[in-house]
Amino acid sequence: MLSMTDFTAIALLSGGLDSATAAALAIEAGGRVIGLSFDYGQRHRRELQAASQIAEALNLTEHHTISVNLASWGGSSLTDQQQALPTNGVQEGVIPNTYVPGRNTVFISIGLSLAEARNAECVVLGVNAVDYSGYPDCRPDYLAAFQTLANLSSKVGREGHGPRLWAPLVEWSKQRIVEEALRLDVPIGCTWSCYSGGSKPCSVCDSCRIRDAALRDAGRPDLCSSLSR
Repeated sequence: MLSMTDFTAIALLSGGLDSATAAALAIEAGGRVIGLSFDYGQRHRRELQAASQIAEALNLTEHHTISVNLASWGGSSLTDQQQALPTNGVQEGVIPNTYVPGRNTVFISIGLSLAEARNAECVVLGVNAVDYSGYPDCRPDYLAAFQTLANLSSKVGREGHGPRLWAPLVEWSKQRIVEEALRLDVPIGCTWSCYSGGSKPCSVCDSCRIRDAALRDAGRPDLCSSLSR
């Protein structure tokens, strides 16, 4: 957990369950949380509507949505609709084509810019390495290296008080994330995890299936995406 109190945090808020839970943990720790979301050309832009609803439900201090069109060059099934979304489940040791090249590097960099402008003490990340085959930009070693870069690349970092990257969920199971979300009264029904880009969750993409399995394991099958179709 965060050891500081009465602090300002920038929460990267995708609209999904993980980022909403991380933001709620920062609020519980005493933070004034500013939400930061990205329209990056993702096929599931419906998540941005969810991010706005979550920001309102959690009473965030501010909420910004920035456009960074990573779909201009594709490279992922989330930004190139010619690529099929994976539906066969996570394969151990295989990074799925839902990985978006450079996405978290871009997002964290912009988050650090906002953090320095707002004198924020930390940037809150909902990244999780366990359930998504360990995307390269969701792993603890990546975050540690980026923290070093953050300390070197800013005025506040050079002065010895740069923002801390805080990723409380990075090694949690999805079931544990659901259980924490329930404890924190995160509006799970407002969150959006589906990759398919429709107005209703598809319940068959890997993201929907991982989420639904965790909800069932946590005793909340009523929140499964299959019931929202």
